[in-house]
Amino acid sequence: MGSSERIICRTIDLGVVDYDRAFALQKGHVERLYREKGDEVLIFVEHPHVITVGRNATGSAIVADKRLIEARGAKIVTTDRGGDVTYHGPGQIVGYPILRLESGRRDIRQYVHDLEQVLIDTIADFGVIGERHPVHRGVWIGDRKIASLGIRISRWVTSHGFALNVATDLTYFSLMNPCGIEGCTMTSLQRELGQDVDPGDVREGITENFGRIFERVMIEETTGVH
Repeated sequence: MGSSERIICRTIDLGVVDYDRAFALQKGHVERLYREKGDEVLIFVEHPHVITVGRNATGSAIVADKRLIEARGAKIVTTDRGGDVTYHGPGQIVGYPILRLESGRRDIRQYVHDLEQVLIDTIADFGVIGERHPVHRGVWIGDRKIASLGIRISRWVTSHGFALNVATDLTYFSLMNPCGIEGCTMTSLQRELGQDVDPGDVREGITENFGRIFERVMIEETTGVH
């Protein structure tokens, strides 16, 4: 695909937004793409403490008592993405790409692979070497997981996406077996580097790598979300 044919994808940074509100916004963008109205979007968001339960959850991944979870200020939400259970919270960059996959990209495994590559390339920009796991999805640093993926594709329109731990309070992951993986150790950019990381720089890196890998022209949306 030549540069003159590249598709426009607008980036929207919502800041801190409740999971349910962000979910509703995703649905609105998906419906517009179904109707072939409007551009694709890559939504960035940071959620208040929430544990999300995906379509593939077995019901055994949350190991903490509900009262303890509530005492930690988190809520549990069932959602329609793939995957099992994960945590979202402050210090984590969540990205929701709402794309209309063109004919040459209608391969779910390749889409997941490309999302992983965006994150692998982004953390490499900070000197952290990430890799794929032979069994589990996401991005790993040895036996430590730094990013999780959970997607939905309907009529070749994507929603949900990825969560990259930048300065996340990793103790919340002890409330569950992250992504249904018993004994899974989570990590963050801050922990791996031993220093603070500017989340704005990370979002910029994700945007640049996303545009390159998915062959999109990335345009920052400054007018807000309709």
